[in-house]
Amino acid sequence: MRFLFLVSLLALAYAKRDYVDVSADIVARINAMDTTWKAGANFKGESWESVVSRLGVIYPLREEHKLPLFVHDIVRDIPETFDARTQWPQCKSISLIRDQAACGSCWAFGAVESMSDRECIHNKIQVNISAEDLNSCCRLCGNGCGGGFPAAAWSYWKDTGLVSGGLYASNSGCQPYSIPSCDHHEPGHLKPCGDSVPTPKCRSTCRQGYNVTFKRDRHYGAKVYSISSDVKQIQTEIMTNGPVEADFTVYSDFPTYRSGVYQHNTGSLLGGHAIRILGWGVEGGVDYWLVANSWNPDWGDNGFFKIKRGTDECGIEDDINAGIPRK
Repeated sequence: MRFLFLVSLLALAYAKRDYVDVSADIVARINAMDTTWKAGANFKGESWESVVSRLGVIYPLREEHKLPLFVHDIVRDIPETFDARTQWPQCKSISLIRDQAACGSCWAFGAVESMSDRECIHNKIQVNISAEDLNSCCRLCGNGCGGGFPAAAWSYWKDTGLVSGGLYASNSGCQPYSIPSCDHHEPGHLKPCGDSVPTPKCRSTCRQGYNVTFKRDRHYGAKVYSISSDVKQIQTEIMTNGPVEADFTVYSDFPTYRSGVYQHNTGSLLGGHAIRILGWGVEGGVDYWLVANSWNPDWGDNGFFKIKRGTDECGIEDDINAGIPRK
C-alpha cells in the first residue's frame, strides 16, 4: 500500500479543488454510513498541499534506520482497557497535546512526546523533550519540516541527546517550539496553518533567561528498539514502559475525524503520519488504540483519536518505536 505514496503525491500536485471542498463530501458520506466513527469539518480553507505537508513520515521507511526488535519474554495479562493518563497521573506530559503547526514534523513530535512520558515514568522527571531540537538538528532523521524517519529520531536521542523545550511561546525549557501554532479546526481561534514553513535553523544554545546550559540540559536514551506488530507485544510494552511512537498511512477521510473509532472508509491516500499511542479499549464492540495527535487540542476529540486495533488498520501496528531513558 505504501509504495503508492509517491504516486499519490504526484496526483495531489495537480489537484485544483481545496481540501475543504472535498472534505465536505467526505463528511457527508461518512456520517451517512453505518460505520464506527463520525466526521466533521476539521479543516477550513486548506489546499491539498497544506494538508499533505503536515504528514511528515517518509515512506518507504529505510532499512538502515530500523531499530533492533525487542520481544517481551512474558506477555502479561492484558486488561480490556488501558489509559496511560490514569496509570501515571503524575506525568503531565502524557495528557499534553502539542501542535506541530505548519511543518511536517510529526515524526519528531511522536518521538519526543513518548520520550517525555518515559522520562517521567522511569526517572520521575517532569520534562517536555524539545521537538524543536530534534526537528532542526537531526540531519540523519530526514528533512525536518519536509518529513523524516521515526526510528532515526530514537537513535538520535540515544546517540546525541535532546534538550528540553515546550510549546510555542511557552518559555518552557531550553528550546521551545519556534513555529507559531495554527488552526487545524473549524471554527478556530488561530490563523489557518497554510503551506509548510522552512525548517528552523539548528541551534546549540538555550533560550535567553534559561538557567541551564545547553550541554547540561540534554536528555539521553539508554536503549532504543522496535516492537513487533503483535498486539499483545505492543500492549505489554505500553503497560510496562509507557506510550510508544507509531505511524500510519493517512487517507483523505482521516483529517475529518471527530469521534468514535476511526477506520478508513473512503478517500484517497495522502501520506504517512506519526503519532503517540497511549492506551487502548473497546467501544461499541470495536477494539481500538487510544492515540494522541499533534494538531493541537481543537482537532478531533480534544486532540486525541481512536483507531481500530488488531487488524493493522492503515498500517498502525507496522512500525512501533520506543526506548528507555538514561538514568
